[in-house]
Amino acid sequence: MSGLLRSWVESANAPDADFPLNNLPYGVFSLDDETHRCGVALGAFVIDVAGLERAGHLAFQGTLQTGVWNDFMALGCDAWHDLRVALTALFAEGAEEGALQSFLIPLADVRLHMPFRVSEFTDFYASRHHATNVGTMFRGAENALPPNWLHIPIGYNGRASSVVVSGTDVRRPWGQVKSLEDDAPRFAPSAKFDIELELGAVVGQPSDGPLTVTEAFANIFGYVLLNDWSARDIQAWEYQPLGPFQSKATATSISPWIISSAALEPFRCAPPAREVPLLPHLQDDGPMTYDIALEVALQPEGGTETIIANTNASELYYSAAQQLAHHSACGCPMRAGDLLGSGTISGPTKSARGSMLELSWNGAEPFSINGGTRSFIEEGDTLTLRGHAKGQGYRIGFGECRGKVLPALPQKA
Repeated sequence: MSGLLRSWVESANAPDADFPLNNLPYGVFSLDDETHRCGVALGAFVIDVAGLERAGHLAFQGTLQTGVWNDFMALGCDAWHDLRVALTALFAEGAEEGALQSFLIPLADVRLHMPFRVSEFTDFYASRHHATNVGTMFRGAENALPPNWLHIPIGYNGRASSVVVSGTDVRRPWGQVKSLEDDAPRFAPSAKFDIELELGAVVGQPSDGPLTVTEAFANIFGYVLLNDWSARDIQAWEYQPLGPFQSKATATSISPWIISSAALEPFRCAPPAREVPLLPHLQDDGPMTYDIALEVALQPEGGTETIIANTNASELYYSAAQQLAHHSACGCPMRAGDLLGSGTISGPTKSARGSMLELSWNGAEPFSINGGTRSFIEEGDTLTLRGHAKGQGYRIGFGECRGKVLPALPQKA
């Protein structure tokens, strides 16, 4: 694994910086004029790549002028590579910096927006520890995994319209719920509102027809942290036989920076051992998951933050490439800007559980936070996901995926 690529932007050289020259993640920002611009994070700054293209330092057919990364993604893998090479050359230590200073804007001065236009959203169920925990809770240990789980990446189509960027407040949803004590269902605010610690894969190339796992891997532009907010009590009532619907349609938060597949290349790792051989169209083609440390933090209104979970993306049983290959296997066309959620990522220990459903074992085992306990999210709680891959003298950070939960709106008469 190569070490830190040094930059003349000194804040990018700190060993704990999220955005060294090795990273160069893609985002969208605005200043006081509210114009959305494509940008790339470097140290404590965002590089105005739209400005660099207008000034002639970059040339990507005007796709960096669109205020969203979809059109650039659609140019293909060669363009993705060329932009990283060009930015690395411009901002590497020893490069001529005088003409480029004006294109660096402090991150503290910008507002971040959705980095791409979400075409479609699909959420999977790709962590074996998570699937086993949830199955054990509701079906018993002997029936924890559905019979198809070891053969295919289980998924469902979600709502692209409710994907929001980090920092967006989330309202507690209303829905139909029925507890064991209820004779009939009732319409009420969710009392078991939850988070899901996930990795989201951004599809960068359209396709029409089945993709091999190798082709699918090459089609992924990059990755974001993803929190698929989930109303567990609504889900428990509605999910049989077709799966989640309203319980997962309230909001899906993503981090504002797309971490490129190229930046994560040194951190590829082998999948877990296969208990059951996969069919040929889903078989692993080398290491396609990543060693990415992940954490969840909870901060009550006016209180201090507690880290409530730590896990790793390497716990995923199915890679994003396998999820995409499975998605396309029936002939389903994929689009640039499709978003694939991994499903909750949980590890083998209690502290590595990526949802509050698991951490509190559906409320039966409340867990401690600074100043109190929690089973599920309470009003005013802010949940933050963080992640990074650790290299030699540097890290590839994802930034934060954050959301604060507001009270449910009053029911309309």
